Amino acid sequence: MRRFALCIGICASTASLLLSGCGSAHRDPHTVVFLIESSPANLDPRVGTDEPSEHIDELLFDGLVQRDAQFHFTPGLASSWEQPDARTWIFHLRDGVQFADGRPLTARDVIWTLNSMRNGTLISPKAASYASVDSIQAPDAHTVIFHLKYPDNFLLTNLSTGAIGIVPYGSGREFWRDPVGSGPFRFVSQRIDQDVVVERNPLSWSIVPKIERVRFAVVPDAITQSLELEKGSGDVEVNSLPMDALPVLAKRANLVVDDTNGTQIQYLAFNTRDPILKAVRVRQAIACSIDRNLIIRTLLRGHARVALSLLPATHWAWTGDVDHYDYNPARAGRLLDEAGYPRGAKGIRLHLTMKTSTDERARLLAAVLQQQLAAVGIALDLRTNEFATFYADVVRGAFQMYSLYWIGGNEQPDIFSYVFSSARFPPNGANRGRYSNPQLDALLDDASKSPDMNRRRADYVEAQQILARDLPAINLWYLDTVMVYNKRLTHVTPSPSGKYTFLETAELNH
Repeated sequence: MRRFALCIGICASTASLLLSGCGSAHRDPHTVVFLIESSPANLDPRVGTDEPSEHIDELLFDGLVQRDAQFHFTPGLASSWEQPDARTWIFHLRDGVQFADGRPLTARDVIWTLNSMRNGTLISPKAASYASVDSIQAPDAHTVIFHLKYPDNFLLTNLSTGAIGIVPYGSGREFWRDPVGSGPFRFVSQRIDQDVVVERNPLSWSIVPKIERVRFAVVPDAITQSLELEKGSGDVEVNSLPMDALPVLAKRANLVVDDTNGTQIQYLAFNTRDPILKAVRVRQAIACSIDRNLIIRTLLRGHARVALSLLPATHWAWTGDVDHYDYNPARAGRLLDEAGYPRGAKGIRLHLTMKTSTDERARLLAAVLQQQLAAVGIALDLRTNEFATFYADVVRGAFQMYSLYWIGGNEQPDIFSYVFSSARFPPNGANRGRYSNPQLDALLDDASKSPDMNRRRADYVEAQQILARDLPAINLWYLDTVMVYNKRLTHVTPSPSGKYTFLETAELNH
Protein backbone atom coordinates (compact mmCIF):
# COMPACT_ATOMS: atom_id res chain seq x y z
CA MET A 1 0.00 0.00 0.00
CA ARG A 2 2.92 2.37 0.70
CA ARG A 3 4.28 1.68 -2.78
CA PHE A 4 0.82 2.44 -4.17
CA ALA A 5 0.61 5.72 -2.25
CA LEU A 6 4.03 6.71 -3.60
CA CYS A 7 2.81 6.04 -7.13
CA ILE A 8 -0.23 8.25 -6.52
CA GLY A 9 2.01 11.07 -5.30
CA ILE A 10 4.25 10.84 -8.36
CA CYS A 11 1.24 10.86 -10.69
CA ALA A 12 -0.25 13.89 -8.91
CA SER A 13 3.06 15.78 -9.14
CA THR A 14 3.42 14.91 -12.82
CA ALA A 15 -0.13 16.05 -13.53
CA SER A 16 0.53 19.31 -11.67
CA LEU A 17 3.63 20.03 -13.75
CA LEU A 18 1.82 19.24 -16.97
CA LEU A 19 -1.18 21.36 -16.09
CA SER A 20 0.94 24.35 -15.12
CA GLY A 21 2.34 24.48 -18.62
CA CYS A 22 -0.99 24.51 -20.43
CA GLY A 23 -2.49 27.63 -21.93
CA SER A 24 -6.00 28.57 -22.88
CA ALA A 25 -7.51 26.80 -25.87
CA HIS A 26 -10.01 28.02 -28.47
CA ARG A 27 -13.53 27.19 -27.37
CA ASP A 28 -16.69 26.82 -29.42
CA PRO A 29 -19.00 29.24 -27.63
CA HIS A 30 -22.07 27.14 -28.38
CA THR A 31 -20.84 23.61 -27.56
CA VAL A 32 -20.25 21.95 -24.20
CA VAL A 33 -17.41 19.43 -24.41
CA PHE A 34 -18.24 16.63 -21.98
CA LEU A 35 -15.31 14.27 -21.33
CA ILE A 36 -16.22 10.57 -21.01
CA GLU A 37 -13.97 7.54 -20.64
CA SER A 38 -15.47 5.26 -23.29
CA SER A 39 -17.94 5.26 -26.16
CA PRO A 40 -21.53 4.24 -25.44
CA ALA A 41 -21.91 0.58 -26.35
CA ASN A 42 -25.38 1.02 -27.88
CA LEU A 43 -27.55 4.16 -28.05
CA ASP A 44 -30.71 2.13 -28.64
CA PRO A 45 -32.48 2.60 -25.27
CA ARG A 46 -33.92 -0.90 -25.55
CA VAL A 47 -30.43 -2.39 -25.58
CA GLY A 48 -27.72 -0.21 -24.03
CA THR A 49 -27.02 -0.89 -20.34
CA ASP A 50 -23.50 0.53 -19.94
CA GLU A 51 -23.04 3.87 -18.17
CA PRO A 52 -22.41 6.13 -21.21
CA SER A 53 -25.30 4.58 -23.15
CA GLU A 54 -27.85 4.92 -20.36
CA HIS A 55 -26.82 8.46 -19.41
CA ILE A 56 -26.86 9.78 -22.99
CA ASP A 57 -30.07 7.87 -23.81
CA GLU A 58 -31.77 9.62 -20.89
CA LEU A 59 -31.19 12.92 -22.70
CA LEU A 60 -32.52 11.61 -26.03
CA PHE A 61 -35.52 9.52 -25.00
CA ASP A 62 -38.50 9.56 -22.64
CA GLY A 63 -40.25 6.83 -20.70
CA LEU A 64 -43.94 6.72 -19.87
CA VAL A 65 -43.18 7.95 -16.35
CA GLN A 66 -40.33 9.73 -14.60
CA ARG A 67 -38.86 9.57 -11.07
CA ASP A 68 -38.15 12.55 -8.87
CA ALA A 69 -35.28 12.98 -6.40
CA GLN A 70 -37.18 10.97 -3.77
CA PHE A 71 -37.76 8.09 -6.27
CA HIS A 72 -41.49 8.88 -6.53
CA PHE A 73 -43.15 8.45 -9.92
CA THR A 74 -44.24 11.53 -11.85
CA PRO A 75 -45.78 11.96 -15.33
CA GLY A 76 -43.58 11.43 -18.35
CA LEU A 77 -44.93 10.68 -21.81
CA ALA A 78 -48.00 9.53 -19.92
CA SER A 79 -49.78 12.50 -18.35
CA SER A 80 -51.72 10.14 -16.09
CA TRP A 81 -52.33 6.46 -15.43
CA GLU A 82 -54.58 4.21 -13.39
CA GLN A 83 -54.65 0.62 -12.20
CA PRO A 84 -58.23 -0.68 -12.16
CA ASP A 85 -57.05 -4.06 -10.88
CA ALA A 86 -53.79 -5.76 -9.90
CA ARG A 87 -53.11 -6.98 -13.44
CA THR A 88 -54.20 -3.99 -15.54
CA TRP A 89 -52.45 -0.65 -16.09
CA ILE A 90 -53.90 2.11 -18.27
CA PHE A 91 -51.65 4.95 -19.46
CA HIS A 92 -52.91 8.15 -21.07
CA LEU A 93 -50.33 9.72 -23.39
CA ARG A 94 -49.80 13.44 -23.74
CA ASP A 95 -51.26 15.17 -26.79
CA GLY A 96 -48.92 16.70 -29.32
CA VAL A 97 -45.70 14.86 -28.43
CA GLN A 98 -43.34 14.52 -31.40
CA PHE A 99 -40.14 12.66 -32.06
CA ALA A 100 -37.15 14.86 -32.86
CA ASP A 101 -37.70 14.27 -36.60
CA GLY A 102 -41.28 15.58 -36.42
CA ARG A 103 -43.17 12.28 -36.38
CA PRO A 104 -45.99 12.16 -33.80
CA LEU A 105 -45.42 9.84 -30.84
CA THR A 106 -48.47 7.64 -30.32
CA ALA A 107 -49.56 4.45 -28.61
CA ARG A 108 -48.37 2.47 -31.64
CA ASP A 109 -44.77 3.54 -30.88
CA VAL A 110 -45.10 2.51 -27.24
CA ILE A 111 -46.39 -0.93 -28.19
CA TRP A 112 -43.64 -1.41 -30.79
CA THR A 113 -40.93 -0.42 -28.29
CA LEU A 114 -42.04 -2.98 -25.73
CA ASN A 115 -43.01 -5.77 -28.12
CA SER A 116 -39.80 -5.53 -30.15
CA MET A 117 -37.96 -6.60 -26.99
CA ARG A 118 -40.55 -9.16 -25.91
CA ASN A 119 -40.91 -10.95 -29.26
CA GLY A 120 -37.22 -11.17 -30.16
CA THR A 121 -37.20 -8.55 -32.92
CA LEU A 122 -33.99 -7.51 -31.21
CA ILE A 123 -32.06 -9.16 -28.40
CA SER A 124 -32.14 -7.06 -25.26
CA PRO A 125 -30.98 -7.64 -21.68
CA LYS A 126 -33.97 -5.51 -20.65
CA ALA A 127 -36.54 -7.88 -22.16
CA ALA A 128 -36.91 -9.94 -18.98
CA SER A 129 -38.02 -6.80 -17.13
CA TYR A 130 -41.32 -7.14 -18.97
CA ALA A 131 -41.87 -10.85 -18.37
CA SER A 132 -45.05 -10.03 -16.45
CA VAL A 133 -46.66 -8.47 -19.52
CA ASP A 134 -49.21 -10.68 -21.25
CA SER A 135 -50.37 -8.22 -23.89
CA ILE A 136 -50.48 -4.51 -24.70
CA GLN A 137 -53.42 -2.83 -26.38
CA ALA A 138 -54.08 0.62 -27.84
CA PRO A 139 -57.82 1.45 -28.06
CA ASP A 140 -56.81 4.83 -29.49
CA ALA A 141 -53.67 6.80 -30.36
CA HIS A 142 -53.25 8.18 -26.83
CA THR A 143 -54.18 5.21 -24.64
CA VAL A 144 -52.01 2.19 -23.83
CA ILE A 145 -53.35 -0.71 -21.77
CA PHE A 146 -51.01 -3.29 -20.22
CA HIS A 147 -52.53 -6.66 -19.35
CA LEU A 148 -50.27 -8.60 -16.96
CA LYS A 149 -49.89 -12.32 -16.35
CA TYR A 150 -49.41 -11.56 -12.67
CA PRO A 151 -49.09 -8.45 -10.48
CA ASP A 152 -45.81 -6.62 -11.02
CA ASN A 153 -44.74 -3.94 -8.56
CA PHE A 154 -41.89 -2.88 -10.82
CA LEU A 155 -43.75 -2.17 -14.03
CA LEU A 156 -43.66 1.59 -13.42
CA THR A 157 -39.93 1.42 -12.66
CA ASN A 158 -39.28 -0.42 -15.90
CA LEU A 159 -41.37 2.06 -17.90
CA SER A 160 -39.59 5.10 -16.48
CA THR A 161 -37.14 7.41 -18.22
CA GLY A 162 -33.65 5.99 -17.85
CA ALA A 163 -34.91 2.42 -17.68
CA ILE A 164 -36.44 2.58 -21.16
CA GLY A 165 -37.05 5.10 -23.92
CA ILE A 166 -39.87 5.03 -26.44
CA VAL A 167 -38.63 4.61 -30.04
CA PRO A 168 -40.50 5.11 -33.34
CA TYR A 169 -42.62 2.30 -34.76
CA GLY A 170 -40.55 -0.04 -36.93
CA SER A 171 -37.18 0.74 -35.31
CA GLY A 172 -35.01 -2.32 -35.87
CA ARG A 173 -31.62 -3.68 -34.87
CA GLU A 174 -29.69 -0.89 -36.61
CA PHE A 175 -31.59 1.87 -34.82
CA TRP A 176 -28.57 2.60 -32.62
CA ARG A 177 -26.74 4.07 -35.62
CA ASP A 178 -29.18 7.00 -35.94
CA PRO A 179 -31.42 7.02 -32.86
CA VAL A 180 -34.49 9.27 -32.78
CA GLY A 181 -36.25 10.08 -29.52
CA SER A 182 -38.50 12.71 -27.96
CA GLY A 183 -36.15 13.91 -25.21
CA PRO A 184 -34.66 17.36 -24.55
CA PHE A 185 -31.72 16.63 -26.89
CA ARG A 186 -31.55 15.00 -30.31
CA PHE A 187 -28.82 12.83 -31.81
CA VAL A 188 -26.44 14.36 -34.37
CA SER A 189 -23.55 11.93 -34.87
CA GLN A 190 -21.34 9.26 -33.34
CA ARG A 191 -17.76 8.27 -34.12
CA ILE A 192 -16.86 5.11 -32.19
CA ASP A 193 -14.06 5.74 -29.66
CA GLN A 194 -14.05 9.44 -30.61
CA ASP A 195 -17.24 11.26 -29.78
CA VAL A 196 -21.02 11.54 -29.70
CA VAL A 197 -22.67 14.85 -30.59
CA VAL A 198 -26.19 15.86 -29.54
CA GLU A 199 -28.03 19.16 -29.83
CA ARG A 200 -31.07 20.65 -28.16
CA ASN A 201 -34.36 19.36 -29.48
CA PRO A 202 -36.68 22.28 -30.32
CA LEU A 203 -39.61 19.83 -30.49
CA SER A 204 -39.12 18.59 -26.91
CA TRP A 205 -42.43 18.45 -25.03
CA SER A 206 -40.81 18.72 -21.59
CA ILE A 207 -37.99 21.26 -21.64
CA VAL A 208 -35.90 22.91 -24.33
CA PRO A 209 -32.35 23.15 -22.97
CA LYS A 210 -30.50 26.46 -23.03
CA ILE A 211 -27.34 24.62 -24.10
CA GLU A 212 -27.27 24.42 -27.89
CA ARG A 213 -24.96 21.46 -28.40
CA VAL A 214 -23.01 18.85 -26.40
CA ARG A 215 -20.03 16.89 -27.68
CA PHE A 216 -19.27 13.82 -25.59
CA ALA A 217 -15.55 13.42 -26.26
CA VAL A 218 -14.05 10.00 -25.51
CA VAL A 219 -10.87 10.57 -23.49
CA PRO A 220 -9.82 7.37 -21.69
CA ASP A 221 -6.68 8.79 -20.09
CA ALA A 222 -7.20 10.66 -16.79
CA ILE A 223 -4.18 12.96 -17.16
CA THR A 224 -5.35 13.96 -20.63
CA GLN A 225 -8.81 14.67 -19.21
CA SER A 226 -7.25 16.90 -16.56
CA LEU A 227 -5.28 18.76 -19.20
CA GLU A 228 -8.36 19.29 -21.35
CA LEU A 229 -10.28 20.69 -18.39
CA GLU A 230 -7.45 23.03 -17.37
CA LYS A 231 -6.97 24.35 -20.91
CA GLY A 232 -10.68 24.87 -21.41
CA SER A 233 -10.88 22.50 -24.38
CA GLY A 234 -12.95 20.25 -22.10
CA ASP A 235 -15.85 21.71 -20.11
CA VAL A 236 -17.05 18.98 -17.75
CA GLU A 237 -16.49 15.44 -16.49
CA VAL A 238 -18.43 13.35 -13.96
CA ASN A 239 -16.82 10.64 -11.84
CA SER A 240 -14.09 9.83 -14.34
CA LEU A 241 -10.99 11.32 -12.70
CA PRO A 242 -8.86 9.69 -10.00
CA MET A 243 -9.36 11.41 -6.67
CA ASP A 244 -5.73 12.52 -6.43
CA ALA A 245 -6.28 14.83 -9.41
CA LEU A 246 -9.06 16.79 -7.70
CA PRO A 247 -6.95 18.96 -5.34
CA VAL A 248 -4.82 20.04 -8.31
CA LEU A 249 -7.85 20.99 -10.41
CA ALA A 250 -9.59 22.71 -7.50
CA LYS A 251 -6.78 25.32 -7.52
CA ARG A 252 -7.52 26.34 -11.10
CA ALA A 253 -9.37 29.63 -11.29
CA ASN A 254 -11.49 28.53 -14.27
CA LEU A 255 -12.77 25.27 -12.71
CA VAL A 256 -15.28 24.14 -10.08
CA VAL A 257 -14.96 20.82 -8.24
CA ASP A 258 -18.38 19.79 -6.90
CA ASP A 259 -18.65 16.87 -4.47
CA THR A 260 -22.08 15.38 -3.61
CA ASN A 261 -22.99 12.25 -1.64
CA GLY A 262 -23.83 9.67 -4.28
CA THR A 263 -25.84 6.50 -4.78
CA GLN A 264 -23.46 5.03 -7.37
CA ILE A 265 -22.03 1.80 -5.98
CA GLN A 266 -18.84 -0.01 -6.88
CA TYR A 267 -18.87 -3.78 -6.53
CA LEU A 268 -16.58 -6.77 -6.97
CA ALA A 269 -18.28 -9.68 -8.73
CA PHE A 270 -17.41 -13.38 -8.85
CA ASN A 271 -18.08 -16.15 -11.33
CA THR A 272 -19.91 -18.50 -8.99
CA ARG A 273 -19.49 -21.40 -11.44
CA ASP A 274 -15.72 -21.16 -11.34
CA PRO A 275 -14.12 -24.25 -9.71
CA ILE A 276 -12.45 -22.09 -7.04
CA LEU A 277 -14.92 -19.24 -6.57
CA LYS A 278 -17.97 -21.50 -6.32
CA ALA A 279 -16.87 -22.07 -2.70
CA VAL A 280 -18.59 -19.45 -0.54
CA ARG A 281 -15.73 -19.53 1.99
CA VAL A 282 -13.30 -18.39 -0.70
CA ARG A 283 -15.55 -15.45 -1.57
CA GLN A 284 -15.94 -14.59 2.11
CA ALA A 285 -12.17 -14.80 2.59
CA ILE A 286 -11.64 -12.35 -0.27
CA ALA A 287 -14.08 -9.95 1.40
CA CYS A 288 -12.14 -10.17 4.67
CA SER A 289 -8.90 -9.49 2.80
CA ILE A 290 -10.00 -6.10 1.44
CA ASP A 291 -9.31 -3.07 3.61
CA ARG A 292 -12.11 -0.91 2.27
CA ASN A 293 -11.61 1.90 4.75
CA LEU A 294 -7.95 2.22 3.79
CA ILE A 295 -8.82 2.29 0.08
CA ILE A 296 -11.47 4.95 0.69
CA ARG A 297 -8.97 7.10 2.63
CA THR A 298 -6.16 6.75 0.08
CA LEU A 299 -7.27 5.80 -3.42
CA LEU A 300 -10.64 7.59 -3.12
CA ARG A 301 -9.43 10.44 -0.90
CA GLY A 302 -12.47 10.04 1.35
CA HIS A 303 -14.99 10.51 -1.48
CA ALA A 304 -16.94 7.33 -0.69
CA ARG A 305 -18.78 5.43 2.06
CA VAL A 306 -18.65 1.70 2.83
CA ALA A 307 -21.67 -0.12 1.37
CA LEU A 308 -23.58 -3.00 2.95
CA SER A 309 -26.22 -3.36 0.25
CA LEU A 310 -26.86 -2.50 -3.38
CA LEU A 311 -29.63 -0.13 -2.27
CA PRO A 312 -28.86 3.38 -1.02
CA ALA A 313 -28.94 3.52 2.79
CA THR A 314 -31.91 5.93 2.67
CA HIS A 315 -34.10 3.49 0.73
CA TRP A 316 -37.21 2.03 2.42
CA ALA A 317 -36.07 -1.54 1.69
CA TRP A 318 -32.43 -1.12 2.82
CA THR A 319 -31.11 -3.01 5.84
CA GLY A 320 -27.76 -3.01 7.58
CA ASP A 321 -28.71 -6.14 9.53
CA VAL A 322 -26.52 -8.40 7.40
CA ASP A 323 -23.27 -10.32 7.78
CA HIS A 324 -20.27 -8.00 7.82
CA TYR A 325 -16.84 -8.76 6.40
CA ASP A 326 -14.60 -6.17 7.94
CA TYR A 327 -10.90 -6.23 7.11
CA ASN A 328 -9.56 -9.25 8.98
CA PRO A 329 -6.64 -11.15 7.36
CA ALA A 330 -6.61 -13.72 10.16
CA ARG A 331 -10.25 -14.59 9.52
CA ALA A 332 -9.53 -14.73 5.78
CA GLY A 333 -6.76 -17.25 6.44
CA ARG A 334 -9.06 -19.45 8.54
CA LEU A 335 -11.74 -19.39 5.86
CA LEU A 336 -9.24 -20.40 3.18
CA ASP A 337 -7.95 -23.21 5.38
CA GLU A 338 -11.54 -24.44 5.84
CA ALA A 339 -12.09 -24.22 2.08
CA GLY A 340 -9.10 -26.52 1.50
CA TYR A 341 -6.49 -23.96 0.45
CA PRO A 342 -3.59 -24.04 2.95
CA ARG A 343 -0.47 -22.01 2.30
CA GLY A 344 1.92 -23.71 -0.09
CA ALA A 345 5.22 -22.79 -1.70
CA LYS A 346 6.13 -19.15 -1.08
CA GLY A 347 2.97 -18.79 1.02
CA ILE A 348 0.62 -18.98 -1.97
CA ARG A 349 -2.71 -20.71 -1.41
CA LEU A 350 -4.35 -20.26 -4.83
CA HIS A 351 -4.27 -18.26 -8.06
CA LEU A 352 -7.11 -16.11 -9.39
CA THR A 353 -7.48 -13.74 -12.35
CA MET A 354 -9.23 -10.37 -12.28
CA LYS A 355 -10.30 -8.73 -15.51
CA THR A 356 -10.36 -4.95 -15.73
CA SER A 357 -10.65 -2.17 -18.28
CA THR A 358 -7.95 0.31 -19.20
CA ASP A 359 -9.68 2.98 -17.10
CA GLU A 360 -7.08 4.34 -14.68
CA ARG A 361 -9.33 4.06 -11.63
CA ALA A 362 -10.09 0.43 -12.45
CA ARG A 363 -6.42 -0.42 -12.94
CA LEU A 364 -5.38 1.28 -9.70
CA LEU A 365 -8.07 -0.52 -7.71
CA ALA A 366 -7.05 -3.85 -9.24
CA ALA A 367 -3.42 -3.19 -8.27
CA VAL A 368 -4.44 -2.48 -4.67
CA LEU A 369 -6.61 -5.61 -4.51
CA GLN A 370 -3.73 -7.64 -5.91
CA GLN A 371 -1.53 -6.39 -3.08
CA GLN A 372 -4.10 -6.94 -0.33
CA LEU A 373 -5.05 -10.44 -1.47
CA ALA A 374 -1.38 -11.42 -1.70
CA ALA A 375 -1.11 -10.83 2.04
CA VAL A 376 -3.48 -13.76 2.70
CA GLY A 377 -1.91 -16.06 0.11
CA ILE A 378 -4.09 -15.32 -2.95
CA ALA A 379 -2.03 -14.60 -6.06
CA LEU A 380 -4.19 -12.30 -8.19
CA ASP A 381 -3.27 -12.01 -11.86
CA LEU A 382 -4.59 -8.94 -13.70
CA ARG A 383 -5.87 -8.95 -17.29
CA THR A 384 -6.50 -5.49 -18.78
CA ASN A 385 -8.39 -4.73 -22.01
CA GLU A 386 -10.05 -1.70 -23.53
CA PHE A 387 -13.60 -1.33 -22.24
CA ALA A 388 -15.55 -2.91 -25.11
CA THR A 389 -13.51 -6.14 -24.94
CA PHE A 390 -13.56 -6.19 -21.15
CA TYR A 391 -17.34 -5.64 -21.02
CA ALA A 392 -18.01 -8.30 -23.67
CA ASP A 393 -16.09 -10.83 -21.53
CA VAL A 394 -18.10 -9.79 -18.46
CA VAL A 395 -21.45 -10.24 -20.23
CA ARG A 396 -20.57 -13.70 -21.56
CA GLY A 397 -19.23 -14.87 -18.20
CA ALA A 398 -15.60 -15.14 -19.33
CA PHE A 399 -14.09 -14.03 -16.02
CA GLN A 400 -13.27 -15.10 -12.49
CA MET A 401 -13.50 -11.64 -10.93
CA TYR A 402 -14.23 -8.11 -12.13
CA SER A 403 -15.28 -4.76 -10.69
CA LEU A 404 -17.84 -2.33 -12.08
CA TYR A 405 -20.48 0.15 -10.88
CA TRP A 406 -24.23 0.23 -10.52
CA ILE A 407 -25.42 3.67 -11.47
CA GLY A 408 -29.03 4.69 -10.92
CA GLY A 409 -30.44 1.18 -11.37
CA ASN A 410 -29.62 0.33 -7.76
CA GLU A 411 -32.05 3.01 -6.54
CA GLN A 412 -34.95 0.54 -6.86
CA PRO A 413 -35.15 -2.94 -5.27
CA ASP A 414 -35.78 -4.73 -8.57
CA ILE A 415 -31.99 -4.46 -8.92
CA PHE A 416 -31.81 -7.67 -6.86
CA SER A 417 -33.77 -9.60 -9.49
CA TYR A 418 -31.90 -8.03 -12.38
CA VAL A 419 -28.52 -8.96 -10.92
CA PHE A 420 -29.10 -12.15 -8.91
CA SER A 421 -32.25 -13.96 -10.09
CA SER A 422 -31.70 -17.37 -11.71
CA ALA A 423 -33.92 -16.17 -14.56
CA ARG A 424 -31.70 -13.18 -15.34
CA PHE A 425 -28.55 -14.71 -16.82
CA PRO A 426 -27.40 -12.65 -19.84
CA PRO A 427 -28.90 -11.75 -22.24
CA ASN A 428 -32.02 -11.69 -20.04
CA GLY A 429 -30.45 -9.59 -17.32
CA ALA A 430 -27.21 -8.89 -15.50
CA ASN A 431 -26.64 -12.06 -13.45
CA ARG A 432 -23.21 -12.29 -15.04
CA GLY A 433 -21.74 -14.44 -12.27
CA ARG A 434 -24.45 -17.09 -12.91
CA TYR A 435 -25.45 -17.15 -9.24
CA SER A 436 -28.47 -19.29 -8.42
CA ASN A 437 -30.38 -19.62 -5.15
CA PRO A 438 -33.99 -20.93 -5.20
CA GLN A 439 -34.73 -19.38 -1.81
CA LEU A 440 -33.66 -15.97 -3.07
CA ASP A 441 -35.66 -16.43 -6.28
CA ALA A 442 -38.81 -17.16 -4.26
CA LEU A 443 -38.35 -14.10 -2.05
CA LEU A 444 -37.79 -11.78 -5.00
CA ASP A 445 -40.78 -13.23 -6.86
CA ASP A 446 -43.01 -12.69 -3.83
CA ALA A 447 -41.74 -9.12 -3.35
CA SER A 448 -42.45 -8.27 -6.99
CA LYS A 449 -46.10 -9.33 -6.69
CA SER A 450 -47.21 -8.64 -3.12
CA PRO A 451 -49.29 -5.49 -2.55
CA ASP A 452 -48.33 -5.48 1.15
CA MET A 453 -45.41 -3.06 1.68
CA ASN A 454 -44.44 -4.62 5.03
CA ARG A 455 -44.28 -8.05 3.43
CA ARG A 456 -42.24 -6.70 0.53
CA ARG A 457 -39.77 -5.07 2.91
CA ALA A 458 -39.43 -8.33 4.88
CA ASP A 459 -38.71 -10.17 1.61
CA TYR A 460 -36.01 -7.68 0.64
CA VAL A 461 -34.43 -7.70 4.08
CA GLU A 462 -34.09 -11.48 3.93
CA ALA A 463 -32.81 -11.27 0.35
CA GLN A 464 -30.08 -8.85 1.41
CA GLN A 465 -29.13 -11.17 4.27
CA ILE A 466 -28.83 -14.13 1.88
CA LEU A 467 -26.70 -12.14 -0.54
CA ALA A 468 -24.45 -10.90 2.26
CA ARG A 469 -23.91 -14.49 3.37
CA ASP A 470 -23.42 -16.05 -0.08
CA LEU A 471 -21.47 -13.08 -1.52
CA PRO A 472 -21.95 -13.60 -5.26
CA ALA A 473 -20.62 -10.03 -5.28
CA ILE A 474 -19.11 -7.70 -2.69
CA ASN A 475 -20.67 -4.27 -2.29
CA LEU A 476 -17.57 -2.14 -1.84
CA TRP A 477 -18.63 1.50 -1.41
CA TYR A 478 -21.01 4.25 -2.44
CA LEU A 479 -19.03 6.74 -4.50
CA ASP A 480 -19.60 10.44 -4.14
CA THR A 481 -20.67 12.18 -7.32
CA VAL A 482 -17.68 14.38 -8.12
CA MET A 483 -18.05 16.76 -11.03
CA VAL A 484 -15.36 19.05 -12.41
CA TYR A 485 -16.62 21.76 -14.73
CA ASN A 486 -15.63 25.03 -16.32
CA LYS A 487 -17.09 28.16 -14.78
CA ARG A 488 -18.62 29.12 -18.11
CA LEU A 489 -21.21 26.47 -17.20
CA THR A 490 -23.76 27.80 -14.71
CA HIS A 491 -26.89 26.48 -12.96
CA VAL A 492 -25.24 23.08 -12.63
CA THR A 493 -27.08 20.66 -10.33
CA PRO A 494 -25.26 17.30 -9.93
CA SER A 495 -27.27 14.09 -9.68
CA PRO A 496 -26.47 11.67 -6.81
CA SER A 497 -26.29 8.85 -9.36
CA GLY A 498 -24.01 10.77 -11.72
CA LYS A 499 -26.59 11.24 -14.48
CA TYR A 500 -26.08 13.81 -17.21
CA THR A 501 -29.54 15.34 -16.75
CA PHE A 502 -28.02 18.54 -15.33
CA LEU A 503 -27.43 19.46 -19.00
CA GLU A 504 -31.18 19.96 -19.40
CA THR A 505 -31.19 23.01 -17.12
CA ALA A 506 -27.57 24.23 -17.13
CA GLU A 507 -26.55 27.35 -19.05
CA LEU A 508 -23.45 28.14 -21.05
CA ASN A 509 -21.97 31.63 -20.84
CA HIS A 510 -20.40 32.58 -24.19
